[in-house]
Amino acid sequence: MNKILAIVLCLVMVLGVVGCQSNTPADTDEPKQTNDNNTPANTDAPQTSSEPAEESPYVEDATFRYLYPSEISTLNYLATSSTVDFKPASNFVDTLIEYDQYGVVKPCLATSWETSDDGLVWTFHLREGVKWYDCELNEYADVTADDFVFGAEWILSPANESDNVDTLANVIVNAKEYFDGTVTDFAEVGVKAIDEHTLQYTLKDTCPYFLSMMTYVAFMPANRQFVEESGEYYGTSNDTLLYNGAYYCTSWEPQNELVMERNDNYWDAENVSIKTVYGKYNAEAEALAPEMYLRGEIDEATIPVEILDSWMNDPEKQNIVRPNRPTYDAMWWFFDFDPHMDETYDNDAFKTAVNNRAFRLSIVYGIDRVKAMSCYDPYSPEEYLMNTITPPNFVAVDGKDYTMTGELEAVTEQNWFQPETALQYKEQAMAELSAQGVTFPLVFPYYYRVDQANQDLVAQVIEQQLEELLGKDYIDIVPVAGPANNYNSEVRNAGKYGLMEEGWGPDFADPVTYADPWGLSWSYNNRSMCTQEEYLTGYVYTQEDYDNGVIDDADYVGAQQQIYDKMVQDATAEKVDLAKRYELFAKAEAWLINEGIVIPFRVFSNGYVASKLTVFDGEYSSFGVSIWRYKGKHVLKDAMSLTDYQEQFAQWKLDREAALAAAE
Repeated sequence: MNKILAIVLCLVMVLGVVGCQSNTPADTDEPKQTNDNNTPANTDAPQTSSEPAEESPYVEDATFRYLYPSEISTLNYLATSSTVDFKPASNFVDTLIEYDQYGVVKPCLATSWETSDDGLVWTFHLREGVKWYDCELNEYADVTADDFVFGAEWILSPANESDNVDTLANVIVNAKEYFDGTVTDFAEVGVKAIDEHTLQYTLKDTCPYFLSMMTYVAFMPANRQFVEESGEYYGTSNDTLLYNGAYYCTSWEPQNELVMERNDNYWDAENVSIKTVYGKYNAEAEALAPEMYLRGEIDEATIPVEILDSWMNDPEKQNIVRPNRPTYDAMWWFFDFDPHMDETYDNDAFKTAVNNRAFRLSIVYGIDRVKAMSCYDPYSPEEYLMNTITPPNFVAVDGKDYTMTGELEAVTEQNWFQPETALQYKEQAMAELSAQGVTFPLVFPYYYRVDQANQDLVAQVIEQQLEELLGKDYIDIVPVAGPANNYNSEVRNAGKYGLMEEGWGPDFADPVTYADPWGLSWSYNNRSMCTQEEYLTGYVYTQEDYDNGVIDDADYVGAQQQIYDKMVQDATAEKVDLAKRYELFAKAEAWLINEGIVIPFRVFSNGYVASKLTVFDGEYSSFGVSIWRYKGKHVLKDAMSLTDYQEQFAQWKLDREAALAAAE
């Protein structure tokens, strides 16, 4: 076995470009008085001068209070793929690896790991003495390698209907076969407990990004005995879950509260500062939070754009407002190719229209993205915009950013707001669609989330701006507020929308993670339901394709292959040459954009915030669940000003560059 130093260093180099957007603000609540371990400086140490010790900027054993507008659906992290559900899971359960505040990989539940010469067998050596606890902090069992084996087995058992099957099935030997039933003994699946503290994964093929997958929920552990005893109730309440992470749940009352308490028995307790995290549910959180923050009732509030100017011009309030830290969740607009809109809309007409390239491109070139982005950040909207599906600076190879690779380079550098071009496509679309019996104006709903600040304003801007440019004789866009809960299942998955803004967060460090939403059997916009004959390759999928993992859904046996799927399959098949792999993915991504199937918009950010929670001293990663952890973070006595934020962000970039260089 060879130590995987070279592979880890390769991953660190990838991480070295993640999140370093030039001129893009980040949420840098890092206080200046910290040591290298991101813990408060020890002011009780002997003084070398007569000067008094500087007072800590942190609240000791603090309670962090916040409002949340969207309720989590489950505490069962093995079942869910929802970001809302990831947030508590990331604090309750540890992963094999974690990241420091600069994005450098470090041990967590695994203290070391190695890989075979061919890169197919990964062996992790677990930290001894880590315990599972119940919701009253009673010790339940040791964390062992079998917990990871059972977690994978639970996910791959069809009866459990986990959202995370593909994550394992795509990389682990016999994972897909076990899920399908062609392999019935889980001992044949490539997840094994060699002994209590040695875990081994065997891969189907070399996977250059495998280590970065370890912070995703699909690779989290679960105690076999507890889950089996809990049965269908596992993860439905705080007392039907076990905890091995920095926090445990003392209360979860849906649509009321979610309370996390620090686990003082935690193996790394010295790096957990915040004692209690108290979340209060309120569907009107966005509207209520600013005043509640000013009254001292909560410790964080998003400042909606409608009141941002008044806060920024107030001598006192302006000192507690700063930009929120952007994530690597990408936000796009897209149409639904298999609409099931309310009966007030003509689904057949809309389906005909979205299968017309000229119609889609009239919208693509007609959207003023800067004006739309101003709803989120009226001060520097251009800094968050992107022209690609994959955000800039996510991954790179040979010093070249992925978004500047191959055919994506032209897409990245293009000005996509072209009113004259939009009008030309409008005339073409009206002629072609009229010949097919479509009548105008085409009426369709634009759904938006009520739990995300300012999406309602964007919907209004899109409606007004496109109707003014393209004409109400052509389109009639109807903004519709989606439900506060179960938005995905009730709107996106159900096909209720015509156009929407929606996002996706990366699961690991590879472009395929942003290709996933547009793949076969995915409901993001039902792209595979596109009926345009020119998008077909002429090939028909076979049972052999399904058996070999070319397609992951048996329903597509006998279906015609589409151009995009062929391009993604070619890119996915390249496992060794990263430069070639990225170029092939770039070709597929550019095709989606140039055909108007996906309309890139922005890197996700919650705009501006007043907050006493530090962010810059916690884990930093663009994928997995690490970013949601409170471990390493602190509650400040005073909120950070915009000036302090900008200074600390600049310093963080320098420190991060040095940390990445040292890791190499």
